[in-house]
Amino acid sequence: MRVWGMDADGRAFFQNALASNLSNQGAKLSHINHTLKTGEIIGVQHEDKKARFEVMWFKPSQAPGRNEAGIRVLSQQTLPWGDATKDGAVQATPRGSNRRRFTRHKVQFPLEISFPDQGRAHMQCSATDMGGRGCYVESLVPLALNTEVFVTFWIDSQKFKTKAVVRASDPGVGMGIEFTVLEEKLQQQLQEYLEKMDKGFAKAATESQQ
Repeated sequence: MRVWGMDADGRAFFQNALASNLSNQGAKLSHINHTLKTGEIIGVQHEDKKARFEVMWFKPSQAPGRNEAGIRVLSQQTLPWGDATKDGAVQATPRGSNRRRFTRHKVQFPLEISFPDQGRAHMQCSATDMGGRGCYVESLVPLALNTEVFVTFWIDSQKFKTKAVVRASDPGVGMGIEFTVLEEKLQQQLQEYLEKMDKGFAKAATESQQ
């Protein structure tokens, strides 16, 4: 199976993995080279079918550098493995590496994507998953893998622009973008801003329920 999204370090990832214990609600993934976070959403594809899943649990496996995760399909999503049996498994060679941890935030974060080729139109969009090392942008027509871009975003009234690369691209779903030259202090500033946004949304949600 192909698996993609944002890892717990805030970086986009795209790799192959082994899926087992297939059921009508989810599966167990193994040979994962990245650290995932419980409750996060990832994409999974088998053959030409794909869906979004929630990570229910995550743990290191016995094999060095490999991890396992239990995933559950989101509501209104169709399982990509169709009629595969519960004991079935689909295997492929994994790839990837662990990176420094940056907490990711599920927020609608406006940004602009531009290109080294000035002839291409800028893309005004919003990231649905954002961290200090990169973001995930949902798109029916994502950019090609390894496309070099510039990402511009604002923290309060400050404007920031960084070089970036498309590290995960899946038609009809979206793309994961890695910030390649964003300075450490700016990554931390972005993290702190995202945490403030999350706290503000949580407070607003609590007040609306009272």
